[in-house]
Amino acid sequence: MDSATCLAIARAEGFAPYALSFRYGQRHAVELAAAAQVAAALGAVEHRIVDIDLRAFGGSALTSDAAVPKDRDQASIGEGVPITYVPARNTIFLSYALAWAEVLDCRDLFIGVNALDYSGYPDCRPDFIAAFQQMARLGTTLHDLTVHTPLAALTKRGIVERGLALGVDFSLTRTCYDPAPDGAACGRCDACQLRLKGFRELGLEDGAPYVSRES
Repeated sequence: MDSATCLAIARAEGFAPYALSFRYGQRHAVELAAAAQVAAALGAVEHRIVDIDLRAFGGSALTSDAAVPKDRDQASIGEGVPITYVPARNTIFLSYALAWAEVLDCRDLFIGVNALDYSGYPDCRPDFIAAFQQMARLGTTLHDLTVHTPLAALTKRGIVERGLALGVDFSLTRTCYDPAPDGAACGRCDACQLRLKGFRELGLEDGAPYVSRES
């Protein structure tokens, strides 16, 4: 939902967006089919899926057989760095995006990181984004590159509101860390709980499929 809203914002701001997704060995690879649908629905110029094997390193419940935390309360979700954090993932993703941007001679990168309703990931913080932007300017020909984080100061409720205002069909998006074999979201992992919280606070029903969800 974050990436879809971020894409919609980039388009609304007048950019011709190129969308990039990653097949990195994640257990929730169902998100890739959803990403293709979202990119088409929101008018991306091109959508690419890049293969990276982060299961070679593990270190996360998303790239190993470790259990995904379920049914945690909001205080626990926001405390510490959870096992669903994938080491250096956003650094890797942004580096690939930077390489494509340099080929395209593009000066703007958008990423849907969020520093409010999130699970304590260190690579979602504004300081990290600022540091990456400085590194990108020093290490490429894109000396005036800007990394945009339009969702950084939004709650999940705010993201849902902004996305709906821009015509995002959230029923196309997938967020769950541990989906069922048919792709239905578990409704119990941190990602599901934060997503459902955003819809619930607006009095709205999330149109994505769930195995179960909090009422």
